[in-house]
Amino acid sequence: MIIKEIFTKKNRLLLKAMVSTDFKLRYQQSVLGYVWSVLKPLMLFAIMYVVFIRFLKFGADVPHFAVALLLGIIMWNFFNETTTGGMMSIVGHGDLLRKIYFQKHIVVIASSMSALINFGFNFIVVILFCMLNGVMPSPSWLLIIPILIEEYLLALGVAFFLAAVYVNLRDLNPIWEVVMQAGFYGTPIIYPISMISSRAGVWGPLFAKLDLALNPMAQIVQDARHVMISTANPTIWEWVKFPYALWPVVFSLLIFFGGFHYFTVKSKHFAELV
Repeated sequence: MIIKEIFTKKNRLLLKAMVSTDFKLRYQQSVLGYVWSVLKPLMLFAIMYVVFIRFLKFGADVPHFAVALLLGIIMWNFFNETTTGGMMSIVGHGDLLRKIYFQKHIVVIASSMSALINFGFNFIVVILFCMLNGVMPSPSWLLIIPILIEEYLLALGVAFFLAAVYVNLRDLNPIWEVVMQAGFYGTPIIYPISMISSRAGVWGPLFAKLDLALNPMAQIVQDARHVMISTANPTIWEWVKFPYALWPVVFSLLIFFGGFHYFTVKSKHFAELV
C-alpha cells in the first residue's frame, strides 16, 4: 500500500531532512532570516488594513474585522504557499530523484510541512492579535482543528496535482499565479461575506451562497472566523441548506484523493522527465 510505503522509517527520515533543509534554505543569506515568515503576512495585512478597512470601511458592521482580515490572510497564504511550493517541488528535486529511489510523494509532503511551520508561526501572531483586540480564547477555538485539517488536505491535494502537471508544463507557474490572485479576491478575505449579499443587488444572496458552496476556501475562512473571532461571521450552515452545505468538505476530500491518485500514476516517470 502506497501510504504505508510513504511513511516507512527510511522515508520518515528523508521527510524530516527535506523539511529542515527547505526551511533553512528559504531564508538563507537573509538579514532577518526566519522573521520574514511572520513579517511578510503582517506587512500585507498592514497595507490591506489601511486601504480596505480605514479608507474603504470594509467590514465596518462586523465585530473585530481587523482580526478577521489577518486570520483570512494567513490562511490564504498557507494555501498559496503549499500549492505553489508543492507545484515546483518535484522539478526542484530533480537531481535527488535521479540518484535514489524513494516515494516521490515525500517531496510534496515535505514542501507542505515547511509551509505548515510558517503557518504555525503566523497563527501564534493571530492569537496574540486576537487577545490584544479583546477576543479571548474560548472552547470554540478547538473547532479550528478540523477546519485546518480540511484546508491542509485541500492544499495538499492541489499541490499533488500541480506538481505532476508542472513536470511537463512549466508554463503552469504564471498561470497558477493568476489563479491564486483571482482566488484571493473571490474569497471573502478583505471583505465580509455579507458584503456580497448586500452590494450585488437582487443576485447578492445567491452569489454569496454559491461562493460558500463552490469555493472551499471561502467556507474554510468563514468557519475559522466564526469559531475564533465572532459568530457575526456566518458559517456555510447559515447560508446553504443541508446537504449542500457539506459540498465544500466533500470537494476538499475529492481534491485530495484525486490529486494523490493522479500524482501516484504520473510519478513513475518523474525521474525521466526532470
